Amino acid sequence: MSPVHKIQSIYTDGACTGNPGPGGWGVVIYFNDGSIHEIGEPCDCTTNNRMEIEAAIAALRYLQTSEKNEQITLYTDSEYLINCVTKWVTGWKAKGWKKADGKPVVNQDLLVTLDELNSHHIKWQHVRGHSGNVGNERCDMIARAFANGTEPFLTQISSCNSQPQNEYDLAAASSGNSNNKPGNENTQNFEPFVLQKNMIDSSNATASLNSETISSELRMVHIRNLLETLHVADEIAAKGYLITSSELADLMGVHASAVTSRGDEWRWRNWVVSRVRREGNQILWELERGDLFDEEDEN
Repeated sequence: MSPVHKIQSIYTDGACTGNPGPGGWGVVIYFNDGSIHEIGEPCDCTTNNRMEIEAAIAALRYLQTSEKNEQITLYTDSEYLINCVTKWVTGWKAKGWKKADGKPVVNQDLLVTLDELNSHHIKWQHVRGHSGNVGNERCDMIARAFANGTEPFLTQISSCNSQPQNEYDLAAASSGNSNNKPGNENTQNFEPFVLQKNMIDSSNATASLNSETISSELRMVHIRNLLETLHVADEIAAKGYLITSSELADLMGVHASAVTSRGDEWRWRNWVVSRVRREGNQILWELERGDLFDEEDEN
């Protein structure tokens, strides 16, 4: 890797539909020159926690190949992952990878690999999900896209230089314009940033990037995430799938209590959400396109 092309920070995230069910993970790596490298993969049947660990493993493996010896901050919205790495792993290893109750540690196979890859150069940092953090939002989008069976467009660079690695980058390089990549909001050189109370943490944004540009980038991330969410909701409705309260809450981006407190039937965006039945501790819901009902009423 070029001496001036250094990793500055990494974001990871995992997602799963069904838990267990189809899943995916995403990693976004930010460099000190503003360039970005994204990786991710799907998994046929998994859990959300396993995808969170897989994302972290992929990030650490990338770091290993980059021969990075300076401290790197790895951001994740998974408290489970943070606790595994920073609190629980020492006790688990001392007990032969057993929990306090003597039972085997869940996801031991992945956690052993993660522990082997981890080093004192990594600073594990929890970040609140869906809070306007572009790195976290982008990772979430990549992970959910893979979990839902679609392949997101990933920005990728060489491990030894910053030459373009896809057809859109090649076209942009030949034309001298790097801001025409379809499906990619990361078209300008910027560092990861967080919006909190309309204030931008200057430590996470390049000095040359003004607030108007940052707001534009953030809006594009939110719009792409929204389109992905609406697409998933439409597919659930079209195929007649039933989803649990927690899954519906994840889809809507709200707490599960906000779903169960709304009653047996209500509107959400383009859909009518109806309570179908209870299975164990979970309520199952059905989505139907409400705008189709509106058209029938008009006729």
